[in-house]
Amino acid sequence: MLTIVPYAEAHREALLDLAIRAWEPVFPLMQSAVSPFVYDAFYPDGWRARQYADLDEVLAHESESVDVALDGSDPVGWVCTKMHPEDSMSELYVIAVDPSRQREGIARALMDRSFERGREAGMLMVMVETGDDPGHAPARAAYETAGFERWPVARYFKDLSS
Repeated sequence: MLTIVPYAEAHREALLDLAIRAWEPVFPLMQSAVSPFVYDAFYPDGWRARQYADLDEVLAHESESVDVALDGSDPVGWVCTKMHPEDSMSELYVIAVDPSRQREGIARALMDRSFERGREAGMLMVMVETGDDPGHAPARAAYETAGFERWPVARYFKDLSS
């Protein structure tokens, strides 16, 4: 039985582990789709080290914004929702589902919880960002299925070392 509960410190290692495993197939596809100088600048010690450190920061400093999907007592996914009251907007900041449990509706349940958090805080819209590379195609499809509309944004990078 799937339940969604507030984050507890006891969930920390399981959530970090499942997030890294969830994104394992994403980063090789992203790496092949971008210029090496950009990828290397973002991930000089490899994507796992960067992602682990970034997610560890989220759990350490934004734990009150994190919800965990449990199957019994086992974490199978999590979401972090940030609030941006200046824009009347919540942000689906992190979402990860255990790879062995993907395509079971867990991500949708976590998104619904994030939407609920935004509504409870009086926000008028929710935003999510993801990559436009082949590795993030499943995430884009999930967000579009959930009713998100794509905002036309272009982000460019220039190598200053040459």
